[in-house]
Amino acid sequence: MVPSPQKQVIPDKVFYKIGEVSEITKIEPYVLRYWETEFSFLRPRKNKAGQRIYSRKDLELIIQIRDLLYKERYTIEGVKKKFKERSFKKSSVSIETVQNIKKRLKEILKILK
Repeated sequence: MVPSPQKQVIPDKVFYKIGEVSEITKIEPYVLRYWETEFSFLRPRKNKAGQRIYSRKDLELIIQIRDLLYKERYTIEGVKKKFKERSFKKSSVSIETVQNIKKRLKEILKILK
C-alpha cells in the first residue's frame, strides 16, 4: 500500500519515466495514467517515442494526490476541489496589497520627479 514516512524521498533527477514514478510513489502505472484523465493539472510531457516523462513538479503533485486520496480519504472530486481552492488562493491578491503597492509606486514617482 502507501508508505508511511513523514517526508517522501525523491531522487534528484530532471525527468522520471512512469516506471520510476510508480516505484517511488508505490502507485501502479495504470493508476497514474488514469489520474492524468481525471486531473487536468497533471499532464506529463511525452518524449519522441511517446513515453511519459514526468518532471519533479509532476512527481510532487502525484504524491500530494496520493496522500489526499489514500491517507486523508478524499474522493477524486474532493481532490479536484482542493486543488482548485489552492490555485484560487495563490492567484488572488487582496485589495490592501494592491493599495500598498500603489502607494509605494506613488512615493517612488515623487522621488524621481
